[in-house]
Order: sequence, then C-alpha cells, then structure tokens
Amino acid sequence: MRSKIFISILLIVSILFVGCGKKEQQSGVTNIEFWHAMGGPLGDALSTMVEEFNNTHSDIHVNAISMGRYEALSQKLMAAIVSETQPDMAQAHENWTAKLIDGDAIVPIEKFIESENGFTQQELEDFFPVFLRSSSFRDTIWAFPFNKSVRVMYYNKDMFYRNELDINDPPRTWQEFVDICKILTKDTDGDGNNDIWGTTFATSVWQFLNLLHQAGGRVINEAQTEPLLNSKYGLEALNYLNDLLNKYKVAYLSTGYDGQNDFLASKVGIVEGSSVSMVYMQRHGNIPFNIGISPVLKKKTKESLISGTNVVVFKDDKEANNEEKQQACWEFIKWFTSPERTAQWSDLTYYMPVRRSAVNMSRLQEKFKTYPGLKNVYEQLEYAVVPPQLSAWFETRKYIQEHVLEKVFRDRLTPQQALDKAAEHLKERLEE
Repeated sequence: MRSKIFISILLIVSILFVGCGKKEQQSGVTNIEFWHAMGGPLGDALSTMVEEFNNTHSDIHVNAISMGRYEALSQKLMAAIVSETQPDMAQAHENWTAKLIDGDAIVPIEKFIESENGFTQQELEDFFPVFLRSSSFRDTIWAFPFNKSVRVMYYNKDMFYRNELDINDPPRTWQEFVDICKILTKDTDGDGNNDIWGTTFATSVWQFLNLLHQAGGRVINEAQTEPLLNSKYGLEALNYLNDLLNKYKVAYLSTGYDGQNDFLASKVGIVEGSSVSMVYMQRHGNIPFNIGISPVLKKKTKESLISGTNVVVFKDDKEANNEEKQQACWEFIKWFTSPERTAQWSDLTYYMPVRRSAVNMSRLQEKFKTYPGLKNVYEQLEYAVVPPQLSAWFETRKYIQEHVLEKVFRDRLTPQQALDKAAEHLKERLEE
C-alpha cells in the first residue's frame, strides 16, 4: 500500500515538475536561441531585458546564451553553420554579416521590415540613418542595430579646477587638446619624470580612424577599390597621436584598462574611450571625482565612427517551424528597438539608442541632467559614419593595430612608412 502511495506521489511531482519547467517545453510557445557576447554589467542588463520580454510574451521564449567574447562567438557561429546547429539569431559584426550573406546563412531583415508586422515609413525614419547604413549590404538591410557605441572624451573636472581651467569647457579641437594637456601634465616631485599626465591612450584603430575623418580623410575611395589611408589626412592623424607621445610628451602609451584605471586614480586628466566605458568606471562604486563627458575632438569635420554589432536572423531549412521562429526573432528585435526599450538599453549600458525619439524619453533626459555633456555625445549620431564594410578592411584593422600604430609609437617606423605598408596590405586584400 505504501509503495503505491509513494509511486502516486512521484507521478504527481513529475507532472508538477514538467508543468513548471522551462517555457520552451510548453506547447504553443516558440523557443528561439540567441547567441551573444555580452558579459559583466552589460550581460546583466541584457538578461534583465530578455527576462522582461519573456514575461510579457507568453507565446515566445528567448534563450539568450553568452559566448563570453566576440572571438569565441565568431568561431562558434561559423562552426555551427557548418554543422547546421546555428542559433536562431545572434550578434554579428559587419564583416561576419558579409560572410553570412555570401554563405546564404541568414535572411534579410528587410523582409520583416516590409511585412505587415514591419515598420511604417515614419517609424523607419525614426532610426538614426547611420545605424541603418551599418546594417545594409548591397542596398538591402540584412541585419539590425543592436549594441552600438560612439567614441567619448572623459575628463577630470576637479583636476581642471585645480589648474584654473573652466570645468564646463573641455577641449574641442586638436590644438585645444594639446594646450590643455600641457597644463595638466606635471612632474610633481622634480625627478624629471611626469607623475600626472594630460592624457593616455592604447593603440586604437578606432581612435586613429576618428582622427583621419576629422582631418577630412577616408579609409578607402568611394568605389572601394583604392586605399586612402596613406593620404596627407592619414599622415596628419598619425602624426598628431605620435606628437602627443613623443614631441609634446603629454601622453603615455597604456595597455588594457591601465589608462582608465590611472584616470580613475587622478593620474591622468583626460581619456578617450567608448560610451560604454562609463559602465565599467562606475562598476565598483562612485567615480571619486566630478567627471566631465564630451564628444570627441573636431578639426576639419566633426565626423566620428560608430562601433558595435548588429543582430542577424538565421535560416534553418531543417526546422519545420523555421518561418515561425524567424517571426519570433523579429518580434524580439522590434521590441528591443522600440523607443522605450532602446532608451532602457542605453540607460543601463551607455550604448547608443538606435532611435531619435528615444533620446527624448524621461530616463535619458534625467541622465543628461546628471552628466552635462552626455547629450552632446549622443548628438554625434547625427554626423557619425560607418567604417568600410569589407572583409578586406576588417583583416587590415588588425594589421594596423600591430604593424602601424605600435611601430610608429615605438619609433620603429616613420608614420609615412607605416601608412604606406597599411595601404599596400589593404590593396592586396582588396585584390584577393
């Protein structure tokens, strides 16, 4: 008798366990797998929003899986496509997207935009044009903006005050930046070595490209056949960075997060970084001084390049409900890029909102009050540009990082020699 009762209890518990199991196990729910590379506070923010979506969409469950790093995500995506075990959607850099298009692995997002459940023309015009350009290949929108950032200048207002500089007037031009860095750089103990620096930077292709565009240059010509890196504009940009280090001696070369940590320790007055750097600087508590936030510098133009990934939706012809899964992915993308949600994402992470109307949302307006200057950073989106969307360029980026910037800063090549080598490298990749 007892054994029968025990078996009955087990059956009841089993039924209850199945009934309370994961949402994707329930009937009538479309489960979609989303691969991403968000970690730390950014991953926490994404998890919060995915959970919110799942709780408000009874017929869809998004299973967000972090691959930790972009490199790991790229490798696992390519391996999954070969083995036909790809997710339903994933983050993707532009060069990955180009390869996925050529491999017939993804569906164009434009298909959903133009559907009955898509966007009206008015809604589409609400998106910052630069993000739609970054998602488009061969005049078709293949991806959709996900985590997009811009370059930002952070400065120590307390240090400005101590040096009788206007705390609300950060440098805006190349020359103003040099002048202020000279004032901030100090040898406080008289041993001949600087103890406080105007600025610091690592070898950053993103920083170099911003300067290239500010000088009036381009990476490649309009037809995308001839490199322009070694033009007078490229030389002007690289010389400027090199002079900060080796001529004016108001900067030192840092690696990893060392420069950011020195900035937080008030050993550096100004640093450039991503808009998302703010999340990491706030991660362990309040920033120990009044921080100023400003757009990057300008010279001939105010152009700056965006960074970050888009999201793509995969094909899976083996799946009987492939179309249903694609529509579920689109529902999540629409939700995530709605004005309210993209404002929430920006508030939590300092990634840029993808829609203009989101900037007027109360949560971002409050942020602008807390950090004067932040609104001007967001306004960079109106004149932001997209780097070349070519595999040849993305291969060349690594070359520039390792064989151009580093060698110039270490005085192993002249700026012109290094840029000529970079242009030659890009030309070879283009011909391939």
